[in-house]
Amino acid sequence: MFAKACTTTAGVLILAGFLAGCSHREPPPAEYPMGEKVTLGPLTYNVIESFWRTQLGDALKIRPAQQRFLILSLSVTNGGGSDVSVPLLTLENPDGRDFLESDNGEGVENWLGLLRNISPAQTEQGRILFDVPLSSYKLRLTDGAGPGAEKYGWVTIPLRIDVESDAQTATPVAPVK
Repeated sequence: MFAKACTTTAGVLILAGFLAGCSHREPPPAEYPMGEKVTLGPLTYNVIESFWRTQLGDALKIRPAQQRFLILSLSVTNGGGSDVSVPLLTLENPDGRDFLESDNGEGVENWLGLLRNISPAQTEQGRILFDVPLSSYKLRLTDGAGPGAEKYGWVTIPLRIDVESDAQTATPVAPVK
Protein backbone atom coordinates (compact mmCIF):
# COMPACT_ATOMS: atom_id res chain seq x y z
CA MET A 1 0.00 0.00 0.00
CA PHE A 2 2.77 2.41 0.99
CA ALA A 3 4.75 1.57 -2.18
CA LYS A 4 1.70 2.20 -4.37
CA ALA A 5 1.07 5.60 -2.71
CA CYS A 6 4.74 6.57 -3.20
CA THR A 7 4.60 5.54 -6.87
CA THR A 8 1.44 7.57 -7.42
CA THR A 9 2.92 10.59 -5.61
CA ALA A 10 6.15 10.32 -7.60
CA GLY A 11 4.17 10.09 -10.84
CA VAL A 12 2.14 13.19 -9.98
CA LEU A 13 5.33 15.11 -9.10
CA ILE A 14 7.02 14.08 -12.36
CA LEU A 15 3.93 15.08 -14.35
CA ALA A 16 3.73 18.42 -12.54
CA GLY A 17 7.44 19.05 -13.22
CA PHE A 18 6.97 18.15 -16.88
CA LEU A 19 3.98 20.47 -17.27
CA ALA A 20 5.80 23.31 -15.50
CA GLY A 21 8.74 22.85 -17.86
CA CYS A 22 6.43 22.99 -20.87
CA SER A 23 4.67 26.18 -19.86
CA HIS A 24 5.65 29.13 -22.02
CA ARG A 25 6.97 32.00 -19.97
CA GLU A 26 8.43 35.08 -21.56
CA PRO A 27 11.93 35.69 -20.16
CA PRO A 28 12.44 39.09 -18.56
CA PRO A 29 13.94 41.69 -20.88
CA ALA A 30 17.73 41.75 -20.86
CA GLU A 31 19.65 44.74 -19.50
CA TYR A 32 22.66 46.19 -21.29
CA PRO A 33 25.15 48.92 -20.37
CA MET A 34 25.38 52.12 -22.38
CA GLY A 35 27.66 51.73 -25.39
CA GLU A 36 26.76 48.09 -26.00
CA LYS A 37 24.76 47.18 -29.11
CA VAL A 38 21.29 45.85 -28.35
CA THR A 39 19.50 43.79 -31.02
CA LEU A 40 15.73 43.41 -30.70
CA GLY A 41 14.06 41.81 -33.69
CA PRO A 42 15.18 43.68 -36.81
CA LEU A 43 16.47 46.71 -34.86
CA THR A 44 19.93 47.23 -33.39
CA TYR A 45 20.30 50.09 -30.92
CA ASN A 46 23.41 51.71 -29.50
CA VAL A 47 22.97 54.31 -26.75
CA ILE A 48 26.24 56.20 -27.08
CA GLU A 49 26.13 58.89 -24.39
CA SER A 50 23.97 60.78 -21.95
CA PHE A 51 24.10 64.30 -20.56
CA TRP A 52 21.99 66.54 -18.35
CA ARG A 53 20.90 70.17 -18.86
CA THR A 54 18.79 72.58 -16.85
CA GLN A 55 17.89 74.52 -20.00
CA LEU A 56 18.15 74.42 -23.78
CA GLY A 57 18.36 77.13 -26.41
CA ASP A 58 20.28 80.38 -26.63
CA ALA A 59 20.10 83.75 -24.89
CA LEU A 60 17.22 84.89 -27.11
CA LYS A 61 15.11 81.78 -26.70
CA ILE A 62 15.79 79.76 -23.58
CA ARG A 63 13.80 76.63 -22.86
CA PRO A 64 13.97 75.78 -19.14
CA ALA A 65 13.44 72.24 -17.92
CA GLN A 66 10.53 71.49 -15.61
CA GLN A 67 12.88 69.11 -13.78
CA ARG A 68 16.08 68.34 -15.73
CA PHE A 69 16.68 67.57 -19.38
CA LEU A 70 18.30 64.20 -20.00
CA ILE A 71 19.59 63.96 -23.56
CA LEU A 72 20.60 60.58 -24.98
CA SER A 73 22.62 60.12 -28.16
CA LEU A 74 21.82 56.90 -29.97
CA SER A 75 21.78 55.07 -33.25
CA VAL A 76 19.15 52.64 -34.55
CA THR A 77 19.80 50.25 -37.46
CA ASN A 78 17.10 48.26 -39.27
CA GLY A 79 18.55 44.87 -40.19
CA GLY A 80 15.18 43.52 -41.35
CA GLY A 81 13.58 43.29 -44.77
CA SER A 82 10.84 45.91 -44.30
CA ASP A 83 10.35 49.37 -42.85
CA VAL A 84 10.13 49.60 -39.06
CA SER A 85 8.61 52.45 -37.08
CA VAL A 86 10.34 53.28 -33.78
CA PRO A 87 7.94 54.89 -31.25
CA LEU A 88 8.84 57.39 -28.55
CA LEU A 89 10.93 55.59 -25.95
CA THR A 90 10.42 55.31 -22.20
CA LEU A 91 12.68 55.68 -19.17
CA GLU A 92 12.08 53.86 -15.91
CA ASN A 93 13.48 55.13 -12.61
CA PRO A 94 14.67 52.86 -9.74
CA ASP A 95 11.15 53.06 -8.17
CA GLY A 96 9.54 51.67 -11.36
CA ARG A 97 7.99 54.96 -12.50
CA ASP A 98 7.87 55.49 -16.29
CA PHE A 99 8.72 58.70 -18.17
CA LEU A 100 7.86 59.05 -21.86
CA GLU A 101 10.32 60.70 -24.22
CA SER A 102 9.55 64.35 -25.04
CA ASP A 103 7.77 64.97 -28.33
CA ASN A 104 9.35 68.45 -28.51
CA GLY A 105 13.00 68.52 -29.56
CA GLU A 106 13.30 72.31 -29.70
CA GLY A 107 16.82 73.29 -28.69
CA VAL A 108 18.28 69.80 -29.15
CA GLU A 109 20.88 69.61 -31.88
CA ASN A 110 20.44 66.54 -34.12
CA TRP A 111 17.06 65.62 -32.56
CA LEU A 112 15.92 62.21 -33.81
CA GLY A 113 12.38 63.52 -34.38
CA LEU A 114 8.90 62.14 -33.92
CA LEU A 115 8.46 60.10 -37.10
CA ARG A 116 11.09 57.39 -37.11
CA ASN A 117 10.42 55.09 -40.01
CA ILE A 118 13.62 53.22 -40.73
CA SER A 119 14.03 51.43 -44.05
CA PRO A 120 15.87 48.11 -44.38
CA ALA A 121 19.67 48.43 -44.00
CA GLN A 122 19.26 52.07 -42.88
CA THR A 123 20.75 53.60 -39.72
CA GLU A 124 19.32 56.67 -37.99
CA GLN A 125 21.48 58.60 -35.53
CA GLY A 126 20.43 61.42 -33.28
CA ARG A 127 19.41 62.57 -29.85
CA ILE A 128 16.28 62.02 -27.81
CA LEU A 129 15.07 64.14 -24.90
CA PHE A 130 13.47 63.51 -21.52
CA ASP A 131 12.44 66.03 -18.85
CA VAL A 132 12.90 64.00 -15.67
CA PRO A 133 14.17 64.17 -12.09
CA LEU A 134 17.93 63.74 -11.65
CA SER A 135 18.40 59.99 -11.15
CA SER A 136 19.72 56.82 -12.75
CA TYR A 137 17.35 55.17 -15.24
CA LYS A 138 16.75 52.25 -17.56
CA LEU A 139 15.83 53.10 -21.16
CA ARG A 140 13.23 50.69 -22.55
CA LEU A 141 13.92 49.78 -26.18
CA THR A 142 11.45 48.05 -28.48
CA ASP A 143 11.72 45.77 -31.51
CA GLY A 144 9.18 47.94 -33.35
CA ALA A 145 6.45 45.27 -33.52
CA GLY A 146 2.84 46.29 -33.02
CA PRO A 147 1.24 46.83 -29.59
CA GLY A 148 0.96 43.59 -27.65
CA ALA A 149 3.56 41.86 -29.81
CA GLU A 150 6.56 44.01 -28.89
CA LYS A 151 9.68 42.63 -27.28
CA TYR A 152 11.77 44.88 -25.06
CA GLY A 153 15.32 45.34 -23.86
CA TRP A 154 16.76 47.78 -21.35
CA VAL A 155 19.84 50.00 -21.36
CA THR A 156 21.06 51.22 -17.99
CA ILE A 157 21.59 54.98 -17.87
CA PRO A 158 23.73 55.69 -14.81
CA LEU A 159 23.45 59.01 -13.02
CA ARG A 160 26.31 61.18 -14.18
CA ILE A 161 26.52 64.84 -13.23
CA ASP A 162 27.83 67.07 -16.01
CA VAL A 163 29.16 70.55 -15.77
CA GLU A 164 26.93 72.36 -18.24
CA SER A 165 28.57 73.83 -21.28
CA ASP A 166 26.91 75.46 -24.28
CA ALA A 167 23.14 75.24 -23.63
CA GLN A 168 22.34 76.23 -27.21
CA THR A 169 23.75 73.12 -28.83
CA ALA A 170 23.60 70.84 -25.81
CA THR A 171 27.11 69.67 -26.58
CA PRO A 172 28.03 66.90 -24.20
CA VAL A 173 30.84 67.15 -21.71
CA ALA A 174 33.41 64.37 -21.86
CA PRO A 175 32.19 61.34 -19.89
CA VAL A 176 33.53 60.81 -16.39
CA LYS A 177 35.38 57.51 -16.20
